[in-house]
Amino acid sequence: MPHSGKHHALSPGRERATLLTLGALQFTHILDFMIMMPLGAQLMTVFQITPAQFTHLVASYGLAAAVSGFAGGFILDRYDRKRSLVILYAGFGLATLACGLAPTHHALLLARIAAGAFGGLAGSMVNAMIGDVIPPIRRGRAMSIVMASFPVASVLGVPIGLVLAGKFGWHAPFFLLGGCAGVILILATLALPHIKTAVIDHQPVQQMREILTDGVHLRAFALGAMLVMAGGVLIPFIAPSFIANVGLDEKIQLPITYMVGGLATALTTPIVGWLSDHMDRLKLLGIMSAGAVAVVLVISHMGLSSVGFASLMMALFMVTMSGRFAPAMTMITSAVGARYRGGFMSVNAALQQAASAGASMLAGLFVTRTATGQLAGMPALGYASIAFFVLTVVLAAELRSAAPHVAIPTAKPPLAPPPAEATV
Repeated sequence: MPHSGKHHALSPGRERATLLTLGALQFTHILDFMIMMPLGAQLMTVFQITPAQFTHLVASYGLAAAVSGFAGGFILDRYDRKRSLVILYAGFGLATLACGLAPTHHALLLARIAAGAFGGLAGSMVNAMIGDVIPPIRRGRAMSIVMASFPVASVLGVPIGLVLAGKFGWHAPFFLLGGCAGVILILATLALPHIKTAVIDHQPVQQMREILTDGVHLRAFALGAMLVMAGGVLIPFIAPSFIANVGLDEKIQLPITYMVGGLATALTTPIVGWLSDHMDRLKLLGIMSAGAVAVVLVISHMGLSSVGFASLMMALFMVTMSGRFAPAMTMITSAVGARYRGGFMSVNAALQQAASAGASMLAGLFVTRTATGQLAGMPALGYASIAFFVLTVVLAAELRSAAPHVAIPTAKPPLAPPPAEATV
Protein backbone atom coordinates (compact mmCIF):
# COMPACT_ATOMS: atom_id res chain seq x y z
CA MET A 1 0.00 0.00 0.00
CA PRO A 2 1.55 3.36 -0.89
CA HIS A 3 2.29 5.81 1.88
CA SER A 4 1.83 9.06 0.07
CA GLY A 5 2.63 12.46 1.45
CA LYS A 6 -0.14 14.10 -0.61
CA HIS A 7 -1.46 17.33 0.86
CA HIS A 8 -3.61 20.31 -0.18
CA ALA A 9 -1.41 23.41 -0.37
CA LEU A 10 -2.69 26.58 1.33
CA SER A 11 -1.36 30.12 1.38
CA PRO A 12 0.86 30.88 4.42
CA GLY A 13 -1.83 33.03 6.04
CA ARG A 14 -4.60 30.48 5.49
CA GLU A 15 -2.34 27.70 6.71
CA ARG A 16 -1.60 29.62 9.91
CA ALA A 17 -5.30 30.36 10.48
CA THR A 18 -6.14 26.70 9.92
CA LEU A 19 -3.52 25.51 12.41
CA LEU A 20 -4.64 28.01 15.06
CA THR A 21 -8.27 26.96 14.60
CA LEU A 22 -7.35 23.29 14.83
CA GLY A 23 -5.36 24.14 17.95
CA ALA A 24 -8.43 25.80 19.48
CA LEU A 25 -10.54 22.72 18.71
CA GLN A 26 -7.90 20.50 20.25
CA PHE A 27 -7.64 22.82 23.25
CA THR A 28 -11.23 22.21 24.30
CA HIS A 29 -10.98 18.49 23.55
CA ILE A 30 -7.85 18.15 25.70
CA LEU A 31 -9.20 20.39 28.45
CA ASP A 32 -12.42 18.37 28.59
CA PHE A 33 -10.30 15.31 29.36
CA MET A 34 -7.77 17.07 31.61
CA ILE A 35 -10.31 18.89 33.77
CA MET A 36 -11.40 15.59 35.28
CA MET A 37 -7.94 15.02 36.80
CA PRO A 38 -7.71 18.01 39.20
CA LEU A 39 -11.43 17.69 39.97
CA GLY A 40 -10.83 14.16 41.21
CA ALA A 41 -10.63 15.01 44.90
CA GLN A 42 -13.81 17.15 44.76
CA LEU A 43 -15.79 14.62 42.73
CA MET A 44 -14.86 11.77 45.04
CA THR A 45 -16.11 13.85 47.98
CA VAL A 46 -19.30 15.22 46.37
CA PHE A 47 -20.50 11.90 44.95
CA GLN A 48 -19.00 9.75 47.74
CA ILE A 49 -17.18 7.52 45.27
CA THR A 50 -13.97 5.52 45.60
CA PRO A 51 -10.72 6.14 43.68
CA ALA A 52 -11.60 3.16 41.48
CA GLN A 53 -15.02 4.67 40.68
CA PHE A 54 -13.33 7.94 39.83
CA THR A 55 -11.10 6.12 37.32
CA HIS A 56 -14.33 4.82 35.72
CA LEU A 57 -15.40 8.43 35.12
CA VAL A 58 -12.04 9.12 33.50
CA ALA A 59 -11.99 5.86 31.54
CA SER A 60 -15.55 6.22 30.22
CA TYR A 61 -14.47 9.12 28.01
CA GLY A 62 -11.72 7.04 26.42
CA LEU A 63 -13.80 3.91 25.99
CA ALA A 64 -16.58 5.81 24.24
CA ALA A 65 -14.04 7.55 22.00
CA ALA A 66 -12.51 4.18 21.17
CA VAL A 67 -15.81 2.62 20.08
CA SER A 68 -16.89 5.65 18.05
CA GLY A 69 -13.42 6.00 16.55
CA PHE A 70 -13.36 2.45 15.28
CA ALA A 71 -16.84 2.91 13.78
CA GLY A 72 -15.73 6.19 12.23
CA GLY A 73 -12.90 4.40 10.47
CA PHE A 74 -15.46 2.82 8.15
CA ILE A 75 -17.18 6.02 7.01
CA LEU A 76 -15.19 9.20 7.67
CA ASP A 77 -13.21 9.08 4.42
CA ARG A 78 -16.51 9.21 2.56
CA TYR A 79 -17.02 12.85 3.60
CA ASP A 80 -14.95 16.00 3.33
CA ARG A 81 -12.90 16.61 6.44
CA LYS A 82 -14.37 20.00 7.39
CA ARG A 83 -17.95 18.79 7.29
CA SER A 84 -17.19 15.82 9.53
CA LEU A 85 -15.19 17.91 11.98
CA VAL A 86 -17.81 20.65 12.40
CA ILE A 87 -20.67 18.18 13.00
CA LEU A 88 -18.68 16.10 15.47
CA TYR A 89 -17.49 19.16 17.35
CA ALA A 90 -21.05 20.44 17.73
CA GLY A 91 -22.00 17.13 19.37
CA PHE A 92 -18.98 17.41 21.66
CA GLY A 93 -20.03 20.89 22.82
CA LEU A 94 -23.56 19.75 23.68
CA ALA A 95 -22.26 16.70 25.56
CA THR A 96 -19.90 18.91 27.60
CA LEU A 97 -22.81 21.10 28.65
CA ALA A 98 -24.62 17.92 29.71
CA CYS A 99 -21.66 17.09 31.98
CA GLY A 100 -22.15 20.37 33.82
CA LEU A 101 -25.88 19.68 34.24
CA ALA A 102 -25.42 16.12 35.56
CA PRO A 103 -27.12 15.76 38.98
CA THR A 104 -25.66 12.37 39.91
CA HIS A 105 -22.56 10.26 39.45
CA HIS A 106 -24.31 8.01 36.94
CA ALA A 107 -25.67 10.96 34.94
CA LEU A 108 -22.17 12.40 34.77
CA LEU A 109 -20.90 9.02 33.61
CA LEU A 110 -23.41 8.98 30.72
CA ALA A 111 -22.53 12.56 29.75
CA ARG A 112 -18.82 11.68 29.77
CA ILE A 113 -19.54 8.77 27.43
CA ALA A 114 -21.30 11.11 24.98
CA ALA A 115 -18.50 13.69 25.20
CA GLY A 116 -15.91 10.99 24.55
CA ALA A 117 -17.79 9.62 21.55
CA PHE A 118 -17.93 13.01 19.81
CA GLY A 119 -14.67 14.46 21.13
CA GLY A 120 -12.54 11.46 20.24
CA LEU A 121 -13.71 11.49 16.64
CA ALA A 122 -13.26 15.25 16.38
CA GLY A 123 -9.69 14.92 17.70
CA SER A 124 -8.85 12.31 15.07
CA MET A 125 -10.17 14.64 12.35
CA VAL A 126 -7.90 17.42 13.65
CA ASN A 127 -4.83 15.21 13.18
CA ALA A 128 -6.07 14.04 9.78
CA MET A 129 -6.53 17.62 8.59
CA ILE A 130 -2.95 18.46 9.60
CA GLY A 131 -1.86 15.67 7.26
CA ASP A 132 -4.19 17.05 4.58
CA VAL A 133 -2.77 20.57 4.49
CA ILE A 134 0.85 20.32 5.76
CA PRO A 135 3.66 18.66 3.76
CA PRO A 136 5.70 15.99 5.60
CA ILE A 137 8.84 18.13 5.84
CA ARG A 138 6.99 20.71 7.99
CA ARG A 139 4.55 18.41 9.73
CA GLY A 140 6.48 18.16 12.99
CA ARG A 141 6.35 21.89 13.64
CA ALA A 142 2.71 22.06 12.57
CA MET A 143 1.89 19.22 14.93
CA SER A 144 3.65 21.07 17.75
CA ILE A 145 1.62 24.25 17.09
CA VAL A 146 -1.64 22.34 17.42
CA MET A 147 -0.29 20.39 20.36
CA ALA A 148 0.52 23.68 22.11
CA SER A 149 -3.14 23.43 23.11
CA PHE A 150 -1.99 21.02 25.82
CA PRO A 151 0.15 23.53 27.74
CA VAL A 152 -2.34 26.32 27.06
CA ALA A 153 -5.02 24.12 28.63
CA SER A 154 -2.72 23.69 31.61
CA VAL A 155 -1.71 27.36 31.91
CA LEU A 156 -5.19 28.83 31.48
CA GLY A 157 -7.90 26.21 31.40
CA VAL A 158 -7.08 23.92 34.31
CA PRO A 159 -6.26 26.66 36.87
CA ILE A 160 -9.32 28.70 35.86
CA GLY A 161 -11.40 25.53 36.04
CA LEU A 162 -10.07 24.79 39.52
CA VAL A 163 -10.79 28.32 40.71
CA LEU A 164 -14.34 28.16 39.30
CA ALA A 165 -14.87 24.74 40.86
CA GLY A 166 -13.65 26.01 44.22
CA LYS A 167 -15.95 29.03 44.12
CA PHE A 168 -19.05 27.79 42.28
CA GLY A 169 -18.79 23.98 42.43
CA TRP A 170 -17.54 21.30 40.07
CA HIS A 171 -20.27 22.10 37.48
CA ALA A 172 -18.75 25.49 36.59
CA PRO A 173 -15.72 24.31 34.54
CA PHE A 174 -17.96 22.30 32.23
CA PHE A 175 -20.25 25.29 31.65
CA LEU A 176 -17.21 27.41 30.78
CA LEU A 177 -15.90 24.73 28.45
CA GLY A 178 -19.29 24.35 26.73
CA GLY A 179 -19.45 28.10 26.13
CA CYS A 180 -15.94 28.10 24.65
CA ALA A 181 -16.91 25.21 22.38
CA GLY A 182 -19.82 27.24 21.00
CA VAL A 183 -17.55 30.16 20.10
CA ILE A 184 -14.89 27.90 18.55
CA LEU A 185 -17.55 26.08 16.52
CA ILE A 186 -18.44 29.35 14.81
CA LEU A 187 -14.75 30.08 14.23
CA ALA A 188 -14.18 26.62 12.72
CA THR A 189 -17.14 27.04 10.37
CA LEU A 190 -15.64 30.27 9.04
CA ALA A 191 -11.88 29.58 9.13
CA LEU A 192 -11.31 25.95 8.14
CA PRO A 193 -10.63 25.43 4.42
CA HIS A 194 -13.06 23.63 2.14
CA ILE A 195 -10.75 20.92 0.83
CA LYS A 196 -11.95 17.93 -1.15
CA THR A 197 -10.92 14.88 0.85
CA ALA A 198 -13.94 12.65 0.24
CA VAL A 199 -13.00 9.37 -1.46
CA ILE A 200 -15.30 8.99 -4.48
CA ASP A 201 -15.13 5.21 -4.80
CA HIS A 202 -15.16 4.66 -1.06
CA GLN A 203 -15.82 1.05 -0.02
CA PRO A 204 -15.99 0.96 3.80
CA VAL A 205 -15.31 -2.74 4.45
CA GLN A 206 -12.53 -3.02 1.89
CA GLN A 207 -10.88 0.18 3.13
CA MET A 208 -11.00 -0.96 6.74
CA ARG A 209 -9.50 -4.28 5.73
CA GLU A 210 -6.66 -2.51 3.96
CA ILE A 211 -6.08 -0.19 6.90
CA LEU A 212 -5.97 -3.02 9.43
CA THR A 213 -3.82 -5.44 7.43
CA ASP A 214 -0.98 -3.14 6.36
CA GLY A 215 2.16 -3.90 8.38
CA VAL A 216 3.26 -0.28 8.64
CA HIS A 217 -0.18 0.75 9.86
CA LEU A 218 -0.16 -1.94 12.54
CA ARG A 219 3.20 -0.76 13.84
CA ALA A 220 1.93 2.83 13.90
CA PHE A 221 -1.18 1.77 15.82
CA ALA A 222 0.92 -0.05 18.42
CA LEU A 223 3.15 3.00 18.84
CA GLY A 224 0.15 5.29 19.30
CA ALA A 225 -1.34 3.05 21.98
CA MET A 226 1.88 2.81 24.00
CA LEU A 227 2.44 6.56 23.64
CA VAL A 228 -0.66 7.33 25.69
CA MET A 229 -0.39 4.35 28.04
CA ALA A 230 2.89 5.70 29.47
CA GLY A 231 1.26 8.85 30.80
CA GLY A 232 -2.24 7.49 31.13
CA VAL A 233 -1.45 5.23 34.06
CA LEU A 234 0.01 8.09 36.10
CA ILE A 235 -1.75 11.31 35.08
CA PRO A 236 -5.17 10.60 36.73
CA PHE A 237 -3.55 10.45 40.18
CA ILE A 238 -0.96 13.22 39.96
CA ALA A 239 -3.33 15.95 41.17
CA PRO A 240 -4.94 13.78 43.92
CA SER A 241 -1.49 12.62 45.09
CA PHE A 242 -0.17 16.20 45.14
CA ILE A 243 -3.03 17.01 47.52
CA ALA A 244 -3.03 13.86 49.65
CA ASN A 245 0.68 12.89 49.67
CA VAL A 246 2.62 16.06 48.85
CA GLY A 247 0.37 18.29 50.99
CA LEU A 248 -0.62 20.98 48.49
CA ASP A 249 -3.66 23.18 48.91
CA GLU A 250 -6.34 22.36 46.33
CA LYS A 251 -7.53 25.92 45.73
CA ILE A 252 -4.25 27.84 45.37
CA GLN A 253 -1.11 25.70 45.35
CA LEU A 254 -2.32 22.97 42.98
CA PRO A 255 -3.37 25.49 40.29
CA ILE A 256 0.06 27.11 40.66
CA THR A 257 1.80 23.83 39.83
CA TYR A 258 -0.37 23.41 36.73
CA MET A 259 0.32 26.98 35.62
CA VAL A 260 4.09 26.60 36.04
CA GLY A 261 4.05 23.25 34.25
CA GLY A 262 1.90 24.54 31.43
CA LEU A 263 4.03 27.66 30.94
CA ALA A 264 7.21 25.56 30.75
CA THR A 265 5.56 23.28 28.21
CA ALA A 266 4.30 26.21 26.14
CA LEU A 267 7.87 27.48 25.84
CA THR A 268 9.41 24.11 24.96
CA THR A 269 6.75 22.52 22.72
CA PRO A 270 7.56 24.64 19.61
CA ILE A 271 11.28 23.89 20.06
CA VAL A 272 10.57 20.17 20.23
CA GLY A 273 8.40 20.47 17.13
CA TRP A 274 11.22 22.24 15.27
CA LEU A 275 13.67 19.53 16.35
CA SER A 276 11.21 16.91 15.10
CA ASP A 277 11.58 18.35 11.60
CA HIS A 278 15.38 18.58 11.76
CA MET A 279 16.70 15.47 13.52
CA ASP A 280 15.94 11.76 13.65
CA ARG A 281 12.50 11.53 15.28
CA LEU A 282 13.24 8.21 16.94
CA LYS A 283 16.32 9.69 18.61
CA LEU A 284 14.31 12.70 19.81
CA LEU A 285 11.61 10.41 21.18
CA GLY A 286 14.27 8.41 23.05
CA ILE A 287 15.75 11.55 24.61
CA MET A 288 12.38 12.86 25.79
CA SER A 289 11.39 9.41 27.10
CA ALA A 290 14.62 9.10 29.11
CA GLY A 291 13.90 12.46 30.74
CA ALA A 292 10.33 11.40 31.50
CA VAL A 293 11.54 8.21 33.20
CA ALA A 294 13.76 10.21 35.59
CA VAL A 295 10.93 12.62 36.44
CA VAL A 296 8.40 9.84 37.03
CA LEU A 297 10.77 8.14 39.48
CA VAL A 298 10.77 11.32 41.57
CA ILE A 299 7.06 12.18 41.31
CA SER A 300 5.86 8.68 42.16
CA HIS A 301 7.95 8.68 45.38
CA MET A 302 7.24 12.25 46.53
CA GLY A 303 6.22 12.92 50.10
CA LEU A 304 5.51 16.24 51.80
CA SER A 305 7.16 18.95 49.69
CA SER A 306 7.08 22.69 49.07
CA VAL A 307 4.93 24.18 46.33
CA GLY A 308 8.14 25.31 44.62
CA PHE A 309 9.57 21.80 44.34
CA ALA A 310 6.19 20.39 43.34
CA SER A 311 5.90 23.03 40.60
CA LEU A 312 9.39 22.19 39.32
CA MET A 313 8.56 18.50 39.10
CA MET A 314 5.21 19.22 37.43
CA ALA A 315 7.00 21.39 34.86
CA LEU A 316 9.59 18.69 34.11
CA PHE A 317 6.88 16.05 33.92
CA MET A 318 4.72 18.02 31.48
CA VAL A 319 7.69 19.08 29.32
CA THR A 320 9.05 15.55 28.90
CA MET A 321 5.63 13.91 28.65
CA SER A 322 4.27 16.25 25.98
CA GLY A 323 7.66 16.40 24.24
CA ARG A 324 7.26 12.77 23.24
CA PHE A 325 4.14 13.47 21.19
CA ALA A 326 5.57 15.71 18.44
CA PRO A 327 8.10 13.15 17.10
CA ALA A 328 5.86 10.14 17.73
CA MET A 329 2.68 11.58 16.22
CA THR A 330 4.61 12.94 13.24
CA MET A 331 5.91 9.42 12.63
CA ILE A 332 2.40 8.00 12.92
CA THR A 333 0.80 10.60 10.63
CA SER A 334 3.51 10.09 8.01
CA ALA A 335 2.94 6.33 7.96
CA VAL A 336 -0.34 6.48 6.00
CA GLY A 337 -1.32 7.50 2.48
CA ALA A 338 -3.73 10.37 1.84
CA ARG A 339 -6.51 8.05 0.63
CA TYR A 340 -6.66 6.24 3.97
CA ARG A 341 -5.82 9.14 6.27
CA GLY A 342 -9.25 9.81 7.73
CA GLY A 343 -10.05 6.18 8.50
CA PHE A 344 -6.51 5.50 9.70
CA MET A 345 -6.45 8.46 12.10
CA SER A 346 -9.91 7.55 13.37
CA VAL A 347 -8.80 3.98 14.14
CA ASN A 348 -5.57 5.30 15.65
CA ALA A 349 -7.53 7.69 17.87
CA ALA A 350 -9.83 4.84 18.87
CA LEU A 351 -6.89 2.69 19.91
CA GLN A 352 -5.29 5.58 21.77
CA GLN A 353 -8.50 6.35 23.63
CA ALA A 354 -8.94 2.67 24.46
CA ALA A 355 -5.35 2.56 25.69
CA SER A 356 -5.94 5.69 27.77
CA ALA A 357 -9.07 4.17 29.29
CA GLY A 358 -7.25 0.91 29.96
CA ALA A 359 -4.41 2.85 31.59
CA SER A 360 -6.87 4.64 33.88
CA MET A 361 -8.47 1.35 34.86
CA LEU A 362 -5.03 -0.15 35.47
CA ALA A 363 -4.08 2.80 37.65
CA GLY A 364 -7.15 2.17 39.80
CA LEU A 365 -5.82 -1.31 40.60
CA PHE A 366 -2.58 0.12 42.00
CA VAL A 367 -3.84 3.06 44.05
CA THR A 368 -5.83 2.90 47.28
CA ARG A 369 -6.61 5.43 49.99
CA THR A 370 -5.14 4.81 53.45
CA ALA A 371 -6.84 5.48 56.77
CA THR A 372 -4.93 8.77 57.03
CA GLY A 373 -6.23 9.92 53.64
CA GLN A 374 -3.02 9.40 51.67
CA LEU A 375 -2.83 7.54 48.36
CA ALA A 376 -0.88 4.29 48.54
CA GLY A 377 0.60 2.50 45.53
CA MET A 378 2.13 5.48 43.71
CA PRO A 379 5.67 3.98 43.46
CA ALA A 380 4.37 0.81 41.79
CA LEU A 381 2.30 2.96 39.46
CA GLY A 382 5.44 4.88 38.53
CA TYR A 383 7.27 1.66 37.61
CA ALA A 384 4.35 0.63 35.39
CA SER A 385 4.54 4.00 33.63
CA ILE A 386 8.29 3.57 33.04
CA ALA A 387 7.71 0.16 31.45
CA PHE A 388 5.35 1.78 28.93
CA PHE A 389 7.94 4.48 28.18
CA VAL A 390 10.43 1.80 27.22
CA LEU A 391 7.88 -0.04 25.07
CA THR A 392 7.05 3.21 23.26
CA VAL A 393 10.64 3.66 22.10
CA VAL A 394 10.91 -0.03 21.12
CA LEU A 395 7.75 0.18 18.99
CA ALA A 396 8.91 3.44 17.40
CA ALA A 397 12.11 1.66 16.39
CA GLU A 398 10.00 -1.10 14.82
CA LEU A 399 8.01 1.47 12.85
CA ARG A 400 11.17 3.18 11.60
CA SER A 401 12.60 -0.18 10.59
CA ALA A 402 9.52 -0.92 8.46
CA ALA A 403 9.14 2.64 7.09
CA PRO A 404 12.39 4.64 7.44
CA HIS A 405 10.84 7.76 5.89
CA VAL A 406 8.64 8.40 8.94
CA ALA A 407 11.61 9.24 11.17
CA ILE A 408 14.04 10.97 8.81
CA PRO A 409 13.37 14.64 7.99
CA THR A 410 13.97 15.52 4.36
CA ALA A 411 14.27 19.31 4.63
CA LYS A 412 17.56 21.13 5.12
CA PRO A 413 17.36 22.78 8.57
CA PRO A 414 17.77 26.53 8.93
CA LEU A 415 20.53 27.99 11.08
CA ALA A 416 18.47 28.36 14.23
CA PRO A 417 15.04 27.37 15.53
CA PRO A 418 12.28 30.01 15.66
CA PRO A 419 11.65 31.78 18.98
CA ALA A 420 9.32 29.66 21.12
CA GLU A 421 7.16 32.58 22.20
CA ALA A 422 6.54 33.62 18.59
CA THR A 423 5.24 30.18 17.66
CA VAL A 424 3.07 29.92 20.76
